[in-house]
Amino acid sequence: MPELPEVEVVRLGISEHVVGRTITRVEVFDVRSVRRHLPGPADFISRLEGRTVVGAARRGKYLWMQLDHGDAILCHLGMSGQFLIAAAAAPPPRHLRITLALDNGQELRFADQRIFGGMSFSEDGAELPHEIEHIARDPLDPLFDSAEFTRRLRKRETGVKRAILDQTLISGVGNIYADEALWRTKLHYARNTRHLKTREIEGLLGHIGEVMHEALEQGGTSFDALYVNVNGTSGYFDRSLQAYGQEGKPCQRCGTIMRRSAFMNRSSYWCPTCQPRPRHGKF
Repeated sequence: MPELPEVEVVRLGISEHVVGRTITRVEVFDVRSVRRHLPGPADFISRLEGRTVVGAARRGKYLWMQLDHGDAILCHLGMSGQFLIAAAAAPPPRHLRITLALDNGQELRFADQRIFGGMSFSEDGAELPHEIEHIARDPLDPLFDSAEFTRRLRKRETGVKRAILDQTLISGVGNIYADEALWRTKLHYARNTRHLKTREIEGLLGHIGEVMHEALEQGGTSFDALYVNVNGTSGYFDRSLQAYGQEGKPCQRCGTIMRRSAFMNRSSYWCPTCQPRPRHGKF
């Protein structure tokens, strides 16, 4: 699933190519991609045609296009969602679900192979759609409160990776960047949050921000064609990964062979020397 850096790359592309443009026509090719818009696809279309996109914003893994008169189009990429900008005459991409035709002859196309993502209209949602008010600020947000994060983290008793994947505590962190930040901080993913020292929490937050900035500079992480920016270009941060996907390879810090463990129907990648397993407790 695209994480914060990938979604931010897409937001920047929308800002460049879509902001300032008026939506002249909307086509919904698969109703499942607007299933979160409860009034249905016809209402979704009627609310967007003739509206002007005045901004593009993001919180964690959600992004939204801000419309004139204070409304918004709320978007989530899911596992395989893509926003692609193209001339109206260009051949449609595979798995095209929604098209927004723009007043300059281009189209913003939403393709989604697995259809876990989608779009919905958010009335009065330009500043922050009410549908995602429960989502915490992310570590790249200037208003992110590290002291409040530390306070809330200390009140929990769970594994540290499970905690930082909780989007109501800190948003935008997914499996890839969690493993990378934990490896850089030398924390095992199952360390109990109640036992973390202040310096460890501060270090973890610093490394989360650091790895996300690095990924953003490289266009995000692309393992296949499912994640691309609006021009169809893949990111290349996968070449810089030091933990995620490194099972069986030497740790780039100490040389110990990296391991993979099952975690929440996913995997965690870690170094048994740099990130020793906690002696008590399993999460």
